[in-house]
Amino acid sequence: MSLNRRDLLAAALAAGAMGAAWPLMPGMGPKAAHAAAQALGASWDPAPFTLGVGSGDPLPTSVVLWTRLAPQPLADTQPLSDIVQVDWAVSTDPAMTAVVASGSVAASVLLGHSVHVPVHGLTPGQRYYYQFAALGQKSVVGRTKTAGVGALSQVRFATLNCQNYQSGEYSGMREIAADSSIDFVVHLGDYTYEHTELGTQYTLNDYRKAHALYKGDPLLRAAHAAHPWYLTWDDHEVVNDYSGSSADAPFMARRAAAYQAWYENQPLRIDGTDTALPDPQIYRYRQWGDLLELVVLDLRQYRSAQNLSDGTILGATQKQWLLDRIGGRSGGWHVWANSIMLGQLRSGPGGGYMFTDQWDGFLTERKDILTRAHAAGLSDFVTVTGDWHSAFVQDLRPDFDNTSSPVIGTEFVAHSITSSAYSSSWNAANGPKMGAGNPHLQYFEGNRYGYDLYHVTPQRFTAHMRVTADRADPSAAMSTVSTWHVDRGRAGAYEDPATKSLPAQYRRNP
Repeated sequence: MSLNRRDLLAAALAAGAMGAAWPLMPGMGPKAAHAAAQALGASWDPAPFTLGVGSGDPLPTSVVLWTRLAPQPLADTQPLSDIVQVDWAVSTDPAMTAVVASGSVAASVLLGHSVHVPVHGLTPGQRYYYQFAALGQKSVVGRTKTAGVGALSQVRFATLNCQNYQSGEYSGMREIAADSSIDFVVHLGDYTYEHTELGTQYTLNDYRKAHALYKGDPLLRAAHAAHPWYLTWDDHEVVNDYSGSSADAPFMARRAAAYQAWYENQPLRIDGTDTALPDPQIYRYRQWGDLLELVVLDLRQYRSAQNLSDGTILGATQKQWLLDRIGGRSGGWHVWANSIMLGQLRSGPGGGYMFTDQWDGFLTERKDILTRAHAAGLSDFVTVTGDWHSAFVQDLRPDFDNTSSPVIGTEFVAHSITSSAYSSSWNAANGPKMGAGNPHLQYFEGNRYGYDLYHVTPQRFTAHMRVTADRADPSAAMSTVSTWHVDRGRAGAYEDPATKSLPAQYRRNP
């Protein structure tokens, strides 16, 4: 049996041979990088569609189709003409015989030969299949779905976050790809990581190759090909803990490179044209019928420094946009896709904030937003969150230090897919301390890795925390470590009795 990539990298590091094992080492040529990646288990689809296909940002009659031509995924330049014509087709069947839309688009070297096709005129709430063709070759067939309209009986979606390639295998994505009942996937950030033991990404080619290495995981490609995705980013797509709105010129050039590479490699709809780069607007509002409205936030690009009395995590324009969404909501479940923790997290009774890179570093703005949301009558409010590499369930209040402040919603923070969490001993020691210091915290579990699966009906919002039996095994079994419900019209979550006996480092109501 072949070793997994975590063991291979650990063995190489211990032997002082990490340079021979890590495909993104500076100065490594494309052949050596390709061989190193293959040794870690990477593989790609046939050229030129090596990075696979994907779809994203579904609307009732539209979806964006994505691919990127990269015959040599880890090379600085591709053996392609500056412009390559790419044909595309959308069908109602996987054999691609009932084509309902088709066309051709130019893939330019200026955007890494990536393709983003906004397809229009589709039927709401319907599954479709799609395929690309170029240079005499065809891509794999992808599957997508448009957003529903009107009265819907249910919506099912999954959230992913924090998928450090060198930290483990993507067994959760295998399950997501196989689950045909999922309507869409939300990625909450840290899709790639900018730093390894052997170097850090700075240039456009650096970031492009990182995305290509990640897309060398067949389970990630399969999850993209199986469902449409909504995406936001966090910090590691650029650099750890950055604030995006003010920096020196070298950093802004680095950020622009990272943003462009992220766009080139994701099924993202940019309102307007590609000229929105290098500062794309990725916050957006989407609806699935009368059942769910999704508010996707960008908590990096516009933020100020942390811990300022007038600091902002949203930026003035996005903040007003968010308040408008709250005030003009259409009903149904109101869900924020939120890359970093919204709720307060103190280290223990009377302790300080554990991390001010999250909303705890922007206290005035958070309190203002949640107070105004409560005043506007916001109800059935849920936030799905990434970043922490651990699972939390907590009440949302306008004033977290005041236990009489009303509960107005629930935050579900998901496990990471692979990125390392704190040690089991740290979790055991600090779970009870966090519970004691944060009366709104209902649950904490930090020893597992996986994703969250959400089942939404008009009466109930349910979160299933799905975890892998072994982060080092791409074939590992998945199981539910906890299930939580929020009932319509009643703020606050409660755990399903079936999972209350399963391990966790903290439960308020065991």
